[in-house]
Amino acid sequence: MAQVITPDTWGHLRRFTRARVALGRTGASLPTREVLAFGLAHAQARDAVHLPLDTAALSVQLSANGFRCLHAASAAPDRAAYLRRPDWGRKLSTGSYEALEAAASHHEYDRPDCVFVIADGLSSLAAARHAVPLLEALAPHLHGARQMPVVVAAQGRVALGDEIGHVLGARQVVVLIGERPGLSSPDSLGIYLTHAPRPGLTDAERNCISNVRPEGLSYDLAARKLAYLMEGARRLGRSGVDLKDDSDLPSLQGGVAAIGAQDL
Repeated sequence: MAQVITPDTWGHLRRFTRARVALGRTGASLPTREVLAFGLAHAQARDAVHLPLDTAALSVQLSANGFRCLHAASAAPDRAAYLRRPDWGRKLSTGSYEALEAAASHHEYDRPDCVFVIADGLSSLAAARHAVPLLEALAPHLHGARQMPVVVAAQGRVALGDEIGHVLGARQVVVLIGERPGLSSPDSLGIYLTHAPRPGLTDAERNCISNVRPEGLSYDLAARKLAYLMEGARRLGRSGVDLKDDSDLPSLQGGVAAIGAQDL
């Protein structure tokens, strides 16, 4: 009996990636199993976008791991509005602004070195799965990490962290946010670091670490890169395009260091 599926000569590449390569064919079509797998991946990506973030469960997880937790929400009243109006996801609701302002007046939250913001973004699945393990991995690399406030933000975009950090008077803000799902990665977490956060900043003034998940960039490697960039931003006095991730290069001075473009 003739072979039903014609294998692809690039089949050996599949062990290196989850991307859809070397799928084989049946006549002029894809094999049925690959068509079904594509449909499943597409459904998982759609679910990741629309699934609401379970803020209560995330708060319990954070508290159990010794992190201090606050809550906030963007100006988007629901998920549908959030997806239609990205600008609403970049600013705090009136109630959240007032609540964070009240927290900032409390001595315990007086001018923290950093505020961590966990936001659903376009994949609440990513925030729910990876944010706390990433913070756990960061703790050994960052002195006082467990004393820095963590804000769980519903319906949040990256720039929401700028306003949150500004209201709390933080020197830096780190946003852990679900990235736009791909057809092989519905739960990819992105990390955005901004020094001296305030409303109105652009993406050129922050640093990004992408694709944090067990199948992508590991928690430990992402944590080490983040700690390196945070120290670099502190020394440089800003983040963004002037702050380079040279964490994979041997340090001339030892320890964590970062050199800005103007220092070269």
